[in-house]
Formats: sequence, C-alpha cells, structure tokens
Amino acid sequence: MLEFDRTDLRLLAALQEDASQSLNELAESVNLSTNACWRRVKRLEEAGVIRKRVALLDPVLAGCGVTVFVAVRTNQHTHEWLDAFARAVRKIPEVVEFYRMSGDLDYLLKILVRDIAHYDRVYKRLIKEISLSDVSASFAMEQIKYTTAIPLPDKTTLS
Repeated sequence: MLEFDRTDLRLLAALQEDASQSLNELAESVNLSTNACWRRVKRLEEAGVIRKRVALLDPVLAGCGVTVFVAVRTNQHTHEWLDAFARAVRKIPEVVEFYRMSGDLDYLLKILVRDIAHYDRVYKRLIKEISLSDVSASFAMEQIKYTTAIPLPDKTTLS
C-alpha cells in the first residue's frame, strides 16, 4: 500500500469528486504546480490507486432504473465451479457488481435492468450457463445513498 501525504489525499478526493477537471484546475485546487500535480497523478495511476477515470451515468435516464440484488447459495464449493460461475457472470453486462461472501450467502450480485421482465431474461441467461441451487432476488425500492468515492484517511491525522 502506498503512503499518502495530505496533498495526495487532496488530489484523490478532488479526482473522486470530478475527474473531468483540467490538470490546471486540479493543480490549483490542491495548490501545486501543473507539473508537480501531473507527476503525482501519474504516480498514483502507475501504482494502481487510480484505476481509471470514467463518466458516471444516471441508470434511470440510461434505461436501467431497476436495481436487483441477487443472493446465491450453493452446495458447489470447488474452484472449477467458481471459475465457471465467474465466467458466466462476466458475460452478462447487466451484472455490475459480483462478490464472494462470508456468512450465510455464498455470492451476491448487483444487477441493473429496465424492469422485472428484463431481470427475468438475465436470470434465465445465468441459469442456462451454470447450475445454481438457491437464488433469491431482492428489488431495491429506493436508493438512499450512493457514492463511488472511496473513504480516504483523515488528512488531519497525517504527520
């Protein structure tokens, strides 16, 4: 893990807020020269801290306003089965997040679709690819909080 100073944290926070700002605007916002800012951002990118810069779309306006959380429990706990399951899930663009879980659930998927009929088509594609023993879908009624920002260490605690 990289060590971050206050300036790195301010850069990361600024980029998480708006990655479309120009290098000049970014440098000014963190009180650096353009060259120093560029070097720091480049170092953070090369280290993999900044994975990519993207446009965040509104799912409702983009036609995928229904969020479905799919809980999967399985009696298959082999590496081969997980590889096959992961390959099947990766083929489905509506699955936007996929986790292996601890506790009662084995896997959790977050799926974005237009409506329940669209989810049903996604579900049928998934079970065509891989045998699943217990699948439970929950439809989100309301999104109360959403952020893509990663919580950063408190800048005041850094020396």
